[in-house]
Amino acid sequence: MRPLLILLALLGLALPAFAQPAAPARPPLIVLAYHDVRDDVGLNADRDPDAISTDHLIAHFDWLKANGYNVVSLDQVVQASHGGAPLPDDAVLLTFDDGLESFYTRVYPLLRAYNYPAVQALVGSWMDMAPGQRMPYNGTDCDRSCFLTWEQVVEMHQSHLVEFASHSWQMHLGLNANPQGNLLPTASALAYDTAKQRYETVDEYEARIRTDLAHSADEIEQHIGARPRAIAWPYGAYTQVGRDIAGELGMSITFSLGDKLPNLVPGRTIPRLLVSGNVTANRLGWLMRHQTRVDPTRAVQVDLDYVYDPDPAQQDRNLSKLLDRIKRMHPSEVWLQAYADPDGDGVADAVYFPNRHLPVRADLFSRVSWQLRTRAGVRVYAWMPVLAFRFPDGKDLPTLAGEPKAGGDHYRLAPYDARVRRLIGDVYEDLAMHADEAGVLFSDDAYLRDTDQLGPWSRNTPAQNTQALIDFTLELAERMKRWRPQLLTARNIYARPILQPKAEAWFAQALPAFNRAYDMTAVMAMPQLDQQADRLGWYRKLVAQVNATPGAMERTLFEFATHDWRTREPIDDGDLGARMRAVQAAGGRHIGYYPDDFVHDHPALEAIRPYISAADYPYREPAR
Repeated sequence: MRPLLILLALLGLALPAFAQPAAPARPPLIVLAYHDVRDDVGLNADRDPDAISTDHLIAHFDWLKANGYNVVSLDQVVQASHGGAPLPDDAVLLTFDDGLESFYTRVYPLLRAYNYPAVQALVGSWMDMAPGQRMPYNGTDCDRSCFLTWEQVVEMHQSHLVEFASHSWQMHLGLNANPQGNLLPTASALAYDTAKQRYETVDEYEARIRTDLAHSADEIEQHIGARPRAIAWPYGAYTQVGRDIAGELGMSITFSLGDKLPNLVPGRTIPRLLVSGNVTANRLGWLMRHQTRVDPTRAVQVDLDYVYDPDPAQQDRNLSKLLDRIKRMHPSEVWLQAYADPDGDGVADAVYFPNRHLPVRADLFSRVSWQLRTRAGVRVYAWMPVLAFRFPDGKDLPTLAGEPKAGGDHYRLAPYDARVRRLIGDVYEDLAMHADEAGVLFSDDAYLRDTDQLGPWSRNTPAQNTQALIDFTLELAERMKRWRPQLLTARNIYARPILQPKAEAWFAQALPAFNRAYDMTAVMAMPQLDQQADRLGWYRKLVAQVNATPGAMERTLFEFATHDWRTREPIDDGDLGARMRAVQAAGGRHIGYYPDDFVHDHPALEAIRPYISAADYPYREPAR
């Protein structure tokens, strides 16, 4: 007991009522995704990160039972989502992917012993392998014996403990998805034909998905007498287009992977918690109870213009340098420029992905984003302007303020114009169609001045204009979600509307509205933009103003400048670190910086890594 409380108790005074943190809302359902179950997991350097040992799976089942969790069937989930009997408290759905033989030999006996129902998702082409055929599977070499037989499937189906879902027939593999030959998830990417040097069309994509899913569903029905009503998307990657096709084929329930909690609304894809790393029961319990946690974000904003080079060999060297730096730095996210801006005016004259309306400087974004994700282990957000576009055929499009003066505002198209909205929306959808980004960052050109030509928006209040611009960005995000349904959103906000709320009239920006609309709001913690002195007190004041908005700290990132925009000189690494430290000491949870000049090692890797790394031990690597 603390001394103050002891003293109050001795004096007979009432103890103060200390505020207790509110208990997190109990999720309606937790869905666990397992794969292979083996007896030898963890004995050596294991080849399969998603495999779990038999004794750990038993411990998981024991933990669930001992802690009052109720393992439910897929049918119970379906009934509850359609207004039937509600799920019991602490409901858990067990799912297993890939149709591995271990499900019959190790998992099925446990399901019977615990009387636990489960879902098993089958990959048809793996079960249909011819005698002698082999394939790689998570670091091992598999033949037909690695997978369930249809006789075993029929037996388990008749037990009524196991419901079988599709895991596709032949989409659990990578697909050539860009000119550089990168393999992206087959169900969510447009195929690139190297011989014909073109991407498949949307119609061709739809036909490919339909053929595969129909084959899978037909085969399962042929063997067990019932069509699957669920599909678990390979790698958790899918599109709204593919989900609609699955629904037309009878698979209205779709599963992905991710930390978000399920929403029991019919037609929604159900995210699942991937059980990997052979976790212990206690660790699994922690993960289940903290699925809604908000981990600190560490973001690095990168100009793709620094990677691009007309010489392919030099471009490859640039990319290798970026990948090595990000992997060693280990941030959690990279905000990667998807448009070309070599003159630095913030206007998209060209982009780095195929699209309908703008020149393609190079088909590069897909390659770099996928390499960052797979080789450096970071989430990648596509960084895009909102209004600052110059369309070759758009000379007559209305603008907000015409051509800017030197050093003035961005060139911005008028967002209230229907043609502007359509053209920009097309570009955003094309970006999502051709790359597998985790999120989108709406850039700092998304603002409105009270001196702009606001057209029908001129009658709005400042708050109404703020919301109108938010609505436009969310409309763009919805266009992207047709291809990336799990897309996250972030948006830049200037510091001035936070420090001076009346400045909303000059920007159409407000922190509370942004926090409600986006997954993350990136405040540009750059006093040079407002001609303010660059002192630590300015940063502390900014954090205090953010903290004054309830809940804002969880959804606001402080983004620092690595260059002084007035002098065009790099900011000293020590000064940059001191600013980050001051913001974190004042309570800032999420930080990032722009730009990362990986070509010239600024900020210096060893200087910035302790501040920006998401690793547990972000310090100098041992000498090789």
